Amino acid sequence: MAVVCAPGAIADLEKILDARNCRRIFLVSGRNSLQRSGAGRTLANLLHSCEVTHFSDVKQNPSLEQLESGLAAFRDAQPDLIIGVGGGSAMDMAKLIKIFSNQSQPPRHYVEGDATLRSATVPLVAIPTTAGSGSQATHFAVLYIGTTKFSVAHASMLPDEALVDPAFSRSVPPAVAASAGLDALNQGIESYWSIHSTNESKAMARNAIELTWGGLHEIAGDPGDDVYLAMATGAQRAGEAINITKTTAPHAISYPITAYFGVPHGHATGLILAAVLRYNAVVSGADCLDSRGPTYVKKTIAEIAVLLGKPDANAAADAYNDMMDALGLSRNFCALGIRSRNDIEMIVEHGFNPQRVRNNPRLVTASALRMMLQELQSPARPPPNGD
Repeated sequence: MAVVCAPGAIADLEKILDARNCRRIFLVSGRNSLQRSGAGRTLANLLHSCEVTHFSDVKQNPSLEQLESGLAAFRDAQPDLIIGVGGGSAMDMAKLIKIFSNQSQPPRHYVEGDATLRSATVPLVAIPTTAGSGSQATHFAVLYIGTTKFSVAHASMLPDEALVDPAFSRSVPPAVAASAGLDALNQGIESYWSIHSTNESKAMARNAIELTWGGLHEIAGDPGDDVYLAMATGAQRAGEAINITKTTAPHAISYPITAYFGVPHGHATGLILAAVLRYNAVVSGADCLDSRGPTYVKKTIAEIAVLLGKPDANAAADAYNDMMDALGLSRNFCALGIRSRNDIEMIVEHGFNPQRVRNNPRLVTASALRMMLQELQSPARPPPNGD
């Protein structure tokens, strides 16, 4: 995979088109992000000599129905290159179209595990317009069938080229930018503590945490070009890290929070991240899932705390929650619609994606998750007058 992460990176698309001799383009984007970001105007100039089919029916959390619609449009167009432009959902849809365009059976057969994917053949150029998901750097994508989230993975889903231009994220609304940036930070943290971490992935994750933690503290104000570049680079590094390790418990738990309560993905992962950080910090030999042992895991959690500028996991968790408050991302479960015991049970029932929970360094049981969620739903309040 070739990556250009710099201001003006999109200009490299012209070289890619010439090198690959591509003239029929299938453009995948969200409904609004293409024009809002300014990428639409730039692409119109770069693609003026190409035959472009634009598929923009991409909403948050790609669904099977959207994928089937996109595949029908792709087959009608018979393109020789896919360009995905937008946030994580657009990137995921572009990757899903890339892989399923070369399968002989309907997508559901593969998603539900009844058939084996064969390699994709059409090349993909990914151009993110948010600094968050890092989907342009991974070989997997999210797909929802109803409210059930599936992860589709194949080595050939990885984009062939990624053009990461920080200018495009300038137009993102503040709440969206905060949620997206939080997703990148959380991916960095989760990759760092994942049981599948390597020296290479930890270096990427460390870089992602440093860049996004600093950037998120600036993004609520009047950030300059350096902040946008830091966030874009951090999201790219986080994506590269989870491409090796995949995510862990906070992402698994976040999916039902998004699917059933409509909380944006990055925000949803943030609701539980600090609690899981505290939980992982007290791992024991009896519940450690990392083959390197509980001492290694505790050292890793301590390193994360230092990366967040704090001496220990509890202080880091508090700082993380303070940052969410500063970004205007509510941590009030009732305000977010998570009000009852049944709501908690729904999250517990659907928050155990085995591909993600088992990547966590400490075993997360249903009872442990229930306790964490109940504490978050009814946080302890200080007594009157601070006594």
